Amino acid sequence: MLTTLYVLSTLAYMLRTNHNGGTFTSLSWSGYIIPQDYNSKFEVTAVEASWTVPQINVLAGDGYSSAWIGIGGHSEKTLIQVGTEQDVIGGQDTYSAWYEMLPALSVTIDEMVVAPGDNITASLSLIGYNANMWNIQLNDTSNGQVFNRNVNYNSSLTSGEWIVERPTINNQISNLCDFGTVPFSNCQITLNNIVGAIGNFTYSKIVMANELGAQLASSSKLSSDGSSFSVNYVAGS
Repeated sequence: MLTTLYVLSTLAYMLRTNHNGGTFTSLSWSGYIIPQDYNSKFEVTAVEASWTVPQINVLAGDGYSSAWIGIGGHSEKTLIQVGTEQDVIGGQDTYSAWYEMLPALSVTIDEMVVAPGDNITASLSLIGYNANMWNIQLNDTSNGQVFNRNVNYNSSLTSGEWIVERPTINNQISNLCDFGTVPFSNCQITLNNIVGAIGNFTYSKIVMANELGAQLASSSKLSSDGSSFSVNYVAGS
C-alpha cells in the first residue's frame, strides 16, 4: 500500500454474516470468503488467485481501493494478505503492491511497479507448519516482476478471502474510488489439505455497503467451475 498509515480492516466491520453460505454485507469488503465451519476441523494453509489491476476513474474524485487475497481475519484478529493498491489522491491515480500481517502495518513492495491492465498472480502458503513459516508471492505476469518472500506469522488458519476493499486509513474507513471492475480468476484454496476452487467449499459472498446500507461494490456470481468472479464498483456510490 502507499504508506504505513494504511491498516486493512477485519471482519469486525461486518454488518451481517451467514456462516452457512449466502451473502453478507460489509462496510469495507466485497468479494468471497470461505469461513470456518465450527463443527469440524478447519485449517486454511494456502490461497491463490489472479486478477487484473483496474484503471481508476480519476474524474470520479479521490478515493482508495485494494485488491487482495488473505487468510484469517474472520471474527478474529489475525490476517495475512498480499495484493495491489489502486487509489486517487489529489486528483492523481497511483498504483502499488503490498503485503500485510496484522496487527503489523502494511509493507509496500517497492521493487515492484504495477500499472493498470497488468495481470497479477498471488499466493500465500504455509510452508513450515510448526515454525509458522509462510511464503508470500506476487507476480506481475505483464512485465515479469516477481516478489517472493518467506515470513514468520502465527495465523488462526480459520478463513480464506478474495477481496476488493476500501481500506482503513488513520482509523477511518476511506472513500472508495471508482475502480470499475476487478476480475478474479484461478481462485484456489487449500483447506484441510484438500485443494480446490471457491465453489468446491462452503463459501459466502460479500457485498460492500456504507453505514446507511447504500451499496458501494457488488460481487458477481461464481463462474461455472467455481474459481472466477468479478467485483464491480456501483456507479453513484
